[in-house]
Amino acid sequence: MKCGLIGEKLGHSFSKVIHEQIRHENYDLISLSESEFHEFMKKKDFDAINVTIPYKQKVMPYCDEIDEIASSIGAVNCIRNDAGRLIATNTDFEGLRRMIVHHHIPIENKIVAICGTGGTSKTALAVVKSLKAKVIYQVGRNKSAPILSYEEMKEHPEIEIIINTTSVGMYPNNDDQIVDLQYFPNCCGVIDVIYNPLTTALCRQAEKLGIPHLNGLEMLVGQAVKASEFFYQDHLDESLIDSLSSSMEHDMQNIVLIGMPSCGKSSLGKLLAEELNKKFIDLDDQIVQKAQKSIPEIFQESGEEGFRQLEIEICAQAASMHGCVIACGGGIIKNEINIERLKQNGLIVYIQRDVQKLSVDESRPLSTSRERLIEMEKERHPLYLKASDIQVINNDTIENCLIEIKEKVYENNGY
Repeated sequence: MKCGLIGEKLGHSFSKVIHEQIRHENYDLISLSESEFHEFMKKKDFDAINVTIPYKQKVMPYCDEIDEIASSIGAVNCIRNDAGRLIATNTDFEGLRRMIVHHHIPIENKIVAICGTGGTSKTALAVVKSLKAKVIYQVGRNKSAPILSYEEMKEHPEIEIIINTTSVGMYPNNDDQIVDLQYFPNCCGVIDVIYNPLTTALCRQAEKLGIPHLNGLEMLVGQAVKASEFFYQDHLDESLIDSLSSSMEHDMQNIVLIGMPSCGKSSLGKLLAEELNKKFIDLDDQIVQKAQKSIPEIFQESGEEGFRQLEIEICAQAASMHGCVIACGGGIIKNEINIERLKQNGLIVYIQRDVQKLSVDESRPLSTSRERLIEMEKERHPLYLKASDIQVINNDTIENCLIEIKEKVYENNGY
């Protein structure tokens, strides 16, 4: 079949990867300007298409048949060409609903706030209505009643479920956050439809507060599986959604190595990247490349403060990438913003090594003596523990440590 996705900007879309894993057939990404979109729809030169921003509503006049779900939402994301007749549905509804139910986020009799007023907010509204929410607030910018402003939303601390359907917090603006959860002490569930980064700032705050939270990756996979069923008019095993979601998250996830200088982060990182088929990034090397100076020269000219500022900038760039193994400098944990950013797409592994086995290195400004290393380790060990998701010990062979890292990564990811 001649299938694909149409939209305006598709550079960061994962739809091709997902659909080609579902059917192992070619799936095209088709970026269209407004004029190109209308010409494309008139020609009908496709067997089936998915539709994304900004054409989910604009495509509706071209459809000969729109099912009840898409009509009630007022948006289409899926069209099948039946001998020239365009049949449309909206599988975002099933993708979001299935994700919420599958992960036991309670909606029935709950007070729900939907952030955003675009097409995805309409899908979320239909879903929470179908799941029997007690009260539904819609929240948006520059809108009049009954839609709440974000300031007015703060006046409703009774809100229990928050769903973000906006692009706030999406790459490349990973640090942005649509609402502050501190205003909602009764919140017991957060759903963010964004899947890039894997953990948005909103979901990170939910995690810190112990609130169950979901990103949009499983919704994306779920709607794609349902779309494929609609295209081919068959049925796929629902377990495919779980396996594809897990596989994609594993592939997209960064493995971030932290620990004391000379604990083995770079050596382990290179081997791990090769075995997991991920790109290797050494943050210290990136800093040297950006500054065009050695680390001792940076310390001499700008002091530790200047070096740390460079480290923050380089860390932000690396943290926004996917599918990498990132070896960090020993002091990465001295700025909390670094860890916050690294956790957006990464699993953080603390490489522990006995301080007596660490190398004294006069070329490294902070590792010039055994005494300095011992003091540094006392100061940093609690910070490494706090920042890390996994801890491994590298006092034996590098091969054994590598095996332990892989085992714990797979265990953490549910394999």
